[in-house]
Amino acid sequence: MTETYIKTSDLRPGLVISEDIFVNTIYPILRKNTVVSPEHLEVLHVFGVKTVKIHERPVVKREEAHNLDQENPVDPDDILSKIPMKQADLQTNYSEAVQNYKKEFMGWRAGIRPDIAKVRSIVIPLLEIFIEQKRMLTILNDMSDPKEYMYHHSIAVGILASAICGQMGFPKGQVLQLGLAGVLADCGMAKIDTAITEKAAFLTKNEFNEVKKHTVYSYQMIQDTPLLRQEMKLAILQHHERLDGSGYPRGDKMGQVSIFSQVLAVADVFHAMTSERIHRSKESPFKVIEMIKEEEFGKFDIKVVQALLDLVGNLSIGTRVELTNGEVGEVVFVHRDARLRPMIKKSEDGTILDLTTNRHIAVGKVLT
Repeated sequence: MTETYIKTSDLRPGLVISEDIFVNTIYPILRKNTVVSPEHLEVLHVFGVKTVKIHERPVVKREEAHNLDQENPVDPDDILSKIPMKQADLQTNYSEAVQNYKKEFMGWRAGIRPDIAKVRSIVIPLLEIFIEQKRMLTILNDMSDPKEYMYHHSIAVGILASAICGQMGFPKGQVLQLGLAGVLADCGMAKIDTAITEKAAFLTKNEFNEVKKHTVYSYQMIQDTPLLRQEMKLAILQHHERLDGSGYPRGDKMGQVSIFSQVLAVADVFHAMTSERIHRSKESPFKVIEMIKEEEFGKFDIKVVQALLDLVGNLSIGTRVELTNGEVGEVVFVHRDARLRPMIKKSEDGTILDLTTNRHIAVGKVLT
């Protein structure tokens, strides 16, 4: 395959870049062997690139292309399956699940034993929707209500845990099981005094020690059910353990903490930090992933954190975002080694802001 230089104005989608393209940047704005898309054309235009080196591709004759189409026909049902559910419909399903879970939780407070089959019927359909509509994970924190945080948190942890588990390649049976475990991980909070769980101010040391008991209570409440596998029950007990031994209830570390426990732990921390709460404001999902990777290094399994990054932090060129300083713009370049800190073309004046060199600013949220 030969290579040739062409004017950027003559570049078309489908052509292949044959060398890295740098424009006073740490990382190339386009890498060798990139297949050009309309978004890439916009990037080159923004950075004022006049010529690029491409691979010359053999021309496919019309009859050959027709034969290829006949060999690989498009399935209309497959196209329909890829049409995303409307955000409003998804939010309605989510809100209904939260309220149904709340009713169950109130029963546990009154001393009723958890009906795991009932909880399963509430959450499994929702888990399956979010597994298919992964991009909706970024709006979970927007759906939460500070006044009913506990119920939102349980549903959201189940959704995030199942999505992370699926991203890591586990079979669907385990994905749904871990999602159910995530929803039930805090069921033991029903045994904690409401004066503590509903307190608007920060907890005292003694109150926090009481809250720590919820993992054991949760395990006790679900330990006899045949609807959860034993490894999922262990994950519920361990979802506040950390690999460095700093967690609770037992201070387990490294090989003692299962991979499923780690998935629940990351899902729990991520949703807690990205949600508005009565005594704490929410953080940007992108900033939280950075904090988990950097400030909490050594506490969480890096494979689990990477799976979360792939799900929530996978920004693409052309995505409209709001930054943590309130400015709005469009992603024009994503650094391969710093995906959470892309280059943004600001809507207000068209200038380019590189978040790798402006560390005090982060992507706040994706605008849909």
